[in-house]
Amino acid sequence: AVFTLPVLETTLEDARALAAAGVFGIVLEGVPNVLAQVVTQEVPVPTIGIGAGPYCDGQVLVFHDVLGDWFNKDNCPDAAKLFDKAAFDARLLVNEGKHAWNRARPRRQ
Repeated sequence: AVFTLPVLETTLEDARALAAAGVFGIVLEGVPNVLAQVVTQEVPVPTIGIGAGPYCDGQVLVFHDVLGDWFNKDNCPDAAKLFDKAAFDARLLVNEGKHAWNRARPRRQ
């Protein structure tokens, strides 16, 4: 959706209604920074952002995004900082875990 004043007003109205209904938090995913900032300032419950900028009360960083969509740098979302070393280490750990599982599980006779 394109960010406009009506979008801001509707989103803020919805967030206030959720808070009034007793939710413990609101997740804002992929919204513009300014929208997340306004909602965070205006509602009495924590906001959790997923690609919603730095103004939310908390952030979700998706494992696959950090590692570049299963280690493919070209698919890394703008909101995620790609950790090349972590991706390399994760590949090693996944492979080592797979090998350890194969060695440890009982074999059928």
